[in-house]
Amino acid sequence: MWRVIILSFLGGVMAGNAFPHFVRGITKKPYPSRLGNGPVTNVVAGWAGLVIAVLLLSWAHIGQHPAWAFGAAALGVLLIGLFHAGPGAFGRPDAPGRARADSAGGVG
Repeated sequence: MWRVIILSFLGGVMAGNAFPHFVRGITKKPYPSRLGNGPVTNVVAGWAGLVIAVLLLSWAHIGQHPAWAFGAAALGVLLIGLFHAGPGAFGRPDAPGRARADSAGGVG
């Protein structure tokens, strides 16, 4: 059962982290990534994260303990979402005199 919980949690974290990268990439908006913040980089990073999430969830054999798997994956998505909303990603305060990428008056 622990394998189901741990792999489902990690799959949820990966999916929750990949989703904003993929969405910002396909909408051609910048989003911070270790490889750069351009749209193509984020589409690839988001796609890779979603593939890894699916692999983790398939390795978890979620059918053995579906309620635990769902709960662990949902918790993983929630925690990475709170991280992005708070201290990580766009939750960090902007440097003085530097406008945020999505509020700089660009089209879109």
